[in-house]
Amino acid sequence: MIEVHEKPLVGYTFIDLFAGLGGFRLALESLGARCVYSSEWDKQAQKVYQENFGVLPQGDITQVDEKTIPDHDICCAGFPCQAFSISGKMRGFEDSRGTLFFDVARIVQEKKPKLVFMENVRNFARHDNGRTLQVVQKTMEDLGYAFYWKVLSALDYGVPQKRERVYMVCVRQDCQKAPFEFPKPFALERHVEDFLLPESQETAPLYCDRYAIQFNGKKDDKRSNKSVKLGVVNKGGQGERIYSTKGIAVTLSAYGGGAFAKTGGYLVGKRARRLHPRECARLMGYPDSYKISKRPNQAYKQFGNSVVVDVLQYIALRFSSALGGAN
Repeated sequence: MIEVHEKPLVGYTFIDLFAGLGGFRLALESLGARCVYSSEWDKQAQKVYQENFGVLPQGDITQVDEKTIPDHDICCAGFPCQAFSISGKMRGFEDSRGTLFFDVARIVQEKKPKLVFMENVRNFARHDNGRTLQVVQKTMEDLGYAFYWKVLSALDYGVPQKRERVYMVCVRQDCQKAPFEFPKPFALERHVEDFLLPESQETAPLYCDRYAIQFNGKKDDKRSNKSVKLGVVNKGGQGERIYSTKGIAVTLSAYGGGAFAKTGGYLVGKRARRLHPRECARLMGYPDSYKISKRPNQAYKQFGNSVVVDVLQYIALRFSSALGGAN
C-alpha cells in the first residue's frame, strides 16, 4: 500500500460490492473517499472486514433491493467471473441478467454513480472469445458510461508478484471532463525478500523439511524481475516448486495443494518454506496494521482471492482528473 500525501477524492463517497477483505476500501479511503455501504456474502471474510472497518457487510447482493443502497459517487466491484446467460448476442443490459455483473448493473441503473470501478481475473477479457467483456462494455455504455479497460500487472506498480488482472473504469458521460487514462508502469525496485518477516516462532512451522528436495544448481545471487525457480519437492507440480526470494512471487492462489500450497515455496537461508499469511498480505498491499484471520487456511484463501491495493490506488489517483479535478 502506497503512502498518499494528497487526498484527491475527499468529498467523494463510494460503495464496496463483493468486498472481500476490503482492498477497494483501503485504496479509496487512503485517497480521502468515504465508504457508505459494503456487501460480501462469505461469512469468514465478513468477520475480517468487520474487525478492520467496524462494519459488518450486508450479505448476498442478489437479495438486496438496489433502492435501499445509499447514494454514492463511485461504485467499486470486484465481481466474480460467471458465464453470461445469452453471451455473444450483444443485447447489453439484457444479456447480463442472471449473472453477478447484473447486480452491479442494476445498482448502477438505479443510483447513477459518477464512476464505476471494477476488477476481474485476466482471463475475463478473453472469456467466450471476448464476448463477455463486450457485453459488460455495451451494458455500461447503454447505461450512459464511457468504458475503459486494461490488463495491468502488479509487477508494474511496485509489487513483486506475478498477478495480472483486468481493470474496468466507467465514467458517467455527463460527468466526464477528460478521457480516463490508466497509470503508466514504472520499474520494480522491491523483491520477495523485502516482504519477508524476521525468522521467529511464527515462521518456523512454514519450513518444508520432510520432503526430498532437488535443487537445479542455479545460483541465487542476483535480483530478478522474474520468478527464479531453484528447485522442487516431489514431482515439482504446482505447489511443489521452490523459488528465489531475490525474484518475484508467483501468483498467490485461493486454491491448490502441494507442500507450498497457495503461496509457492521460497529458499530462505538454506531451507525452503511457504509464505506466512502476513507476507501474503504484504504482497497484496495490505499494511501490517491490517488484522488478518486467525485461521491460516482462511487467510491464505482470502488473500488469494483479493485485490492488490497498490494497483487500485494508482488507478484511483486518476479518477479526479477524469471527473474534472486535479490529476
